[in-house]
Amino acid sequence: MTRLLLAFVVCCVSSLAVADVKVLPDGRVPADKRLGAPKDLNGYFPLEVPATKEEWAKRADYVRKQVLVSQGLWPMPTKGPLKPVIHGKVDRDDFTVERVYFESAPGFFVTGSLFKPKGKKGPFAGVLCPHGHWNNGRFYDAGEAAVRQQIVVGAERFENSGRYPLQARCVQLARMGCVVFHYDMIGNADSTQLSHALVHRYADRRPAMEKADSWGFYSAQAEARLQSVMGLQTLDSIAALDFMLSQKDVDPNRIGVTGASGGGTQTFILSAIDPRVTAQFPAVMVSTGMQGGCTCENCSLLRVNTGNIELAGLFAPKPLGMAAADDWTKEIMTKGMPELVKLYEMLGAKDNVKTTALLHFPHNYNQPSRAAMYSWFNKHLKLGDKDPIVEGDFQPLPIAALTVWDDQHPKPPSGDDFERSLTKTLANDDAKQLAALTPTDANSLTKFRDVIGTGWKVLIGRELPDSKSIEREKIKKEDRGDYIFFGDVLRLKKHQEEVPIVFLHPKKWNKQVVVWVDESGKSGLFNADGSPKYEIKTLLDAGYSVTSPDVFGTGELVPAGASTPLRNRKVNTNRQFAGFTYGYNHPLFAQRVHDILTLVSFVRGDDHGASKVHVVGLGGAGLWAAAAKFIAGPAIDRTAIDTAGFRFAALTEFDDPQFLPGAVKYGDVAGLLALSAGSEVWLSGEKELPKLTAASWKAAGAGAPPTLFAGEASAKANDAVKWLSR
Repeated sequence: MTRLLLAFVVCCVSSLAVADVKVLPDGRVPADKRLGAPKDLNGYFPLEVPATKEEWAKRADYVRKQVLVSQGLWPMPTKGPLKPVIHGKVDRDDFTVERVYFESAPGFFVTGSLFKPKGKKGPFAGVLCPHGHWNNGRFYDAGEAAVRQQIVVGAERFENSGRYPLQARCVQLARMGCVVFHYDMIGNADSTQLSHALVHRYADRRPAMEKADSWGFYSAQAEARLQSVMGLQTLDSIAALDFMLSQKDVDPNRIGVTGASGGGTQTFILSAIDPRVTAQFPAVMVSTGMQGGCTCENCSLLRVNTGNIELAGLFAPKPLGMAAADDWTKEIMTKGMPELVKLYEMLGAKDNVKTTALLHFPHNYNQPSRAAMYSWFNKHLKLGDKDPIVEGDFQPLPIAALTVWDDQHPKPPSGDDFERSLTKTLANDDAKQLAALTPTDANSLTKFRDVIGTGWKVLIGRELPDSKSIEREKIKKEDRGDYIFFGDVLRLKKHQEEVPIVFLHPKKWNKQVVVWVDESGKSGLFNADGSPKYEIKTLLDAGYSVTSPDVFGTGELVPAGASTPLRNRKVNTNRQFAGFTYGYNHPLFAQRVHDILTLVSFVRGDDHGASKVHVVGLGGAGLWAAAAKFIAGPAIDRTAIDTAGFRFAALTEFDDPQFLPGAVKYGDVAGLLALSAGSEVWLSGEKELPKLTAASWKAAGAGAPPTLFAGEASAKANDAVKWLSR
């Protein structure tokens, strides 16, 4: 009975703990884009070309790093020896084919076919061919009936090349004087260590693969470390390029990449992040429309505030050729191509971008599309053939002559146990790299901030906005005796965001402002009767102005019909894959940091001229404040952070409001705190400073280490105020 009474009292007290403080008039909601449905892969993804080369260089550098972070490749995993095995040579009149496999990660193999010219003198251009989503991948056979129909409509010229179009492009490129490596997309042909169903058809969660110390892809544990099948495929593509350049007869200055559909995605992703590529030709993939529907083409963070047009444009001013068809690429000539042309013209290379639009054909990489690619590579890889290139017929290789596995070359391990061991291997490498980056002096601290800081910048996805870009709408002003109450809305037009805020401004102001961030929003400043809470009144009496925002998902900034407290909302799909949501939308954690940054920037730029700006975040708001401090840097003077003992590694659900893809990879809470080394920080929720955090402050060599509060939780707010006021 006593317990029931206590529970009732606690419930009543919590329900009366704060007042419902509204700024907006009844019936009005913030004009905030985030209140709408989350963006998905079928959205609209235009390219906005900057006005100058310098602006583009800055933008391209950021997006390129965003791609690397999203793929789990920042920093690049430790490279081991490829250990290539080449066997089973097939000799034809004008080309040869060999079977190849090598390691892209310890124990994980890239498999494929190596085509080489015969009767020509090298060094040769090299071309990588990721194949995309053709059934059975590298072993694809369209079938007799299908190819005859293709010939009738003009999509193919010969039965053999039409039935085996993936082999056809490799053979023709070899005849033109290229060394061609045709490698398997994971889950296809010989790449079976991870199954096709897992890599390309994943839909339902697998509890057995979601353990804290033993996990598979798609789990919260994998997402927290940015481990994805797309990232693994991109790692394969980098290893394939390493292999290509290890061939003594390949000219490193003439490297092309071409693929269609999912192979087109790999083409422009690899070309965006690896400067060794000379020319690319992604077919039927680049558009402002659908961005790639497969789990192997999506991952968290990849297309937040960008899209395939811009990702392909990262290759500029180098040669970018494309093909379009009657699919999601059909509008590229009016949506996407004009912007790419404008970009290339600005960079002085207008002839280095071209789209061949073959809209009378459905999604394909047929003979007319391949012909466009042959001409593109003939020109830009300096192959010296007479244009136009006429594709010749050939005798296809059967699966028995292509498969890399046989009695002398047995298949490697696969299945759930292998998947768990692979994710653990990748995580262990992350841990070793993080340990090696632990700062010991000023130089190593700079390196730490460059690597780990860049990772966190991408996770948060927003800089401190220019205060001139923030509009303030004054709505309420009330004289409350010793202070003035203001209720306003801050509008960030560029991002279509509106943040309701309150300002409590003492009549005897000390020129300092405290941004107080609460899990419940701006109402967290007040008691049930509307009076300021004790700690807030203490600040006001000391002359501090106190302001607080409704960060997204709190107060007046909650989507209609959403649960409260708000959890991360996923896109409209039944497939339980975080990348479909976080690949296009900032997680809730990041959105809340954005709102804090908006308020901090506004206060810094306000005409009243605050001399100092401090941020307090207690409870669940503590790490939002920590992230805001890292991004804002010196714009925040002192920061009071309550971690509440939280660790990102402990989360098991994608929709948890604190879920942040990649947080564990970049050092978890310790890594985030370490990025503010040298600044004035009060810290609660930790029994002792995390080792990485302590090492960073020591390496900074300036400023006292964080003030660590170890008292009762009920006293932390008062202690934070005492620390701020010292």
